[in-house]
Amino acid sequence: MITQLTGRLNRILDEEVRLQVGPFEYQVMVSESVRRQLQLRGGEEITLHISEYLEGNSSGNRFIPRMLGFTHESELDFFDLLCTVDKIGVKKALKAMSRPVKEIADAINRQDAKWLTTLPGIGASTAEQIVTTLKRKVAGLAFSNAIAPSAGNAEAPVSTHADSNIDAKLIDDVYQALMALGQSPIEARTRLDQLLQSGKPFTDVPAAITILYARG
Repeated sequence: MITQLTGRLNRILDEEVRLQVGPFEYQVMVSESVRRQLQLRGGEEITLHISEYLEGNSSGNRFIPRMLGFTHESELDFFDLLCTVDKIGVKKALKAMSRPVKEIADAINRQDAKWLTTLPGIGASTAEQIVTTLKRKVAGLAFSNAIAPSAGNAEAPVSTHADSNIDAKLIDDVYQALMALGQSPIEARTRLDQLLQSGKPFTDVPAAITILYARG
């Protein structure tokens, strides 16, 4: 069983990344939160904590091995906890992890089911079930500062972008700001991709929003 994978980040796609390890390129499924952490690390060597599962079809006669990647072990621990909730499978749990683990754990710890319904794929009844199942299990994650913005080296900048001040936390802050402005998760991600691909420098959220909404 693979528990950790280190290699060059070749590509960052919508729901997966491609990691080059020696002569092999591995497909690794990632959450939206992890994707944002890795957004500016293309071409760099990174380390992902891995969970494996078999994806089956409806007839149950074909299984495809999948790897899920997390930048920090605490994210993997939280994912495993989320999968213990009734009616939350691997795909639903990964999709729901669109926000930093500390934020989700904090909402569960304060029993805020309404906040949890803002996560993709989580309805009111599922949110209540998450709180009931996990409220006594996430305190350590809710109050932990261990989840750093970058993978592999918590102290290093995560960007090869022209502006080295851009890091994963700023990217996440811009994403949350776009959501607050009424963008859907997909729309916010698309706009964030456009911003990063533009190459225009920004050092805070207002500057990023100004670039995105500038006329012409």
